[in-house]
Amino acid sequence: MSTKTVIGASAVASALMMAVSATTFVSSVSPAAADDAKEKCFGVAMAGKNDCAAGPGTTCAGTSKVNYQGNSWKYVAKGTCTTMKLPGDRKGSLEALKRDLPA
Repeated sequence: MSTKTVIGASAVASALMMAVSATTFVSSVSPAAADDAKEKCFGVAMAGKNDCAAGPGTTCAGTSKVNYQGNSWKYVAKGTCTTMKLPGDRKGSLEALKRDLPA
């Protein structure tokens, strides 16, 4: 084997090992840690854009019927839900709302 072939094979092997290491590192970040950075915010989703919990007659994600449906939620950055500015000087809620917010 020539020196060029050995160097080339070493470079390919190194690149492959770096790719495997990077993949392992990325997959080792727990989904729970990512979830901790978000919170469920009720009453802020636009119609059909909710992440889940859209009330009776709906299945889940993307099934809210109106904008700002009170019993549907969307994931938002932790700490931002109750500070979001919505129509009618309303704010998002960390708990399901009994009525929809005004559009």
